[in-house]
Amino acid sequence: MELTRPYAIAFKTTDSVENIFFEVELADGKSGLGCCNVSAKVVGVTLDDCWKFFNNEDLNWLVGSDIREIGRLQAELVNKYHSNPGVRAAMDIALYDAFGKYLDIPLVNFFGRAIESLPTSVTIGIKNVEETVKEAEEYKGMGFTNLKVKLGHSVNEDIERLIKLNEELPEMVIRVDANQGYSLNDLQFFLEKTRALNLELVEQPLPVDQVDEQIKLSLEDINVLAADESLVGPEDVATLIAPQPLFGIFNIKLMKAGGIYQARKIGEVAGVNDIPLMWGCNDESIVSISAALAAAYSYPWTKYIDLDGSFDLAKDVVKDGFILKEGRMYPTDKPGLGFTRL
Repeated sequence: MELTRPYAIAFKTTDSVENIFFEVELADGKSGLGCCNVSAKVVGVTLDDCWKFFNNEDLNWLVGSDIREIGRLQAELVNKYHSNPGVRAAMDIALYDAFGKYLDIPLVNFFGRAIESLPTSVTIGIKNVEETVKEAEEYKGMGFTNLKVKLGHSVNEDIERLIKLNEELPEMVIRVDANQGYSLNDLQFFLEKTRALNLELVEQPLPVDQVDEQIKLSLEDINVLAADESLVGPEDVATLIAPQPLFGIFNIKLMKAGGIYQARKIGEVAGVNDIPLMWGCNDESIVSISAALAAAYSYPWTKYIDLDGSFDLAKDVVKDGFILKEGRMYPTDKPGLGFTRL
């Protein structure tokens, strides 16, 4: 699927994406649709790995299963395909979509809807100052209020871009994502020079193997850091919160966790430890964006969403799934994940 607006981040430039779609059909003719688009750099699995799996794996163990046993089916996915979160995400989402349609209710209502709507951020890739401001002005004109700016090539240039952006559009809320592009010294310098900008959060500034160094920061600074690549699945939570929290925010993605079932485990533990949630995405179809939104709105401690992954797709396989109004995202009242096949 081509992107209408190619973008650059700290380690790559993207102008088109691939998603794998998985469909499950119930005996009464209702069906559920899921999809995946994993990042090999984050989870160690490529989309080709997922494609080969779906072309070779015998999935007949699902045939004859009872969709009402959704918890058992999801646990079975984790047990069988633990090493491939992309496969699990596509199957997990399809099963949950079918389950919601079986119940004839929106999936978010099954989980317990705690949030009506939140503003999503829209992403600006690594660009020069002028291009950054121009794109931000476009998003403002479209009704968006929150921006996420990709950083990580040059800390000095990053600071210059943000200062200029704040000067030109002071009413916009700014989040930033360094995609592991900083050292600790870079991060300390960055936080010092941007403190007056009141950045909402700073996503994954240090490489995964260096995040222990964040313990040297003040608690005030740690609280604005959001774990992304450091938080793949539920098994990563313990190392990020003990003996001292390394991040003040958890960014959950279905493509990291392997679907809704495992993502919600992260959400539960975060709530117990008073850690606010951010829900993010890759370049994904409305199918999985709708799934992430349903999971996100089931927790009152979800404070941030960054679910713009389908906005720049030139073509998708579904429509609807959520309502976007003045930069805020609302689930639909349709059964399952609420999208309509094209």
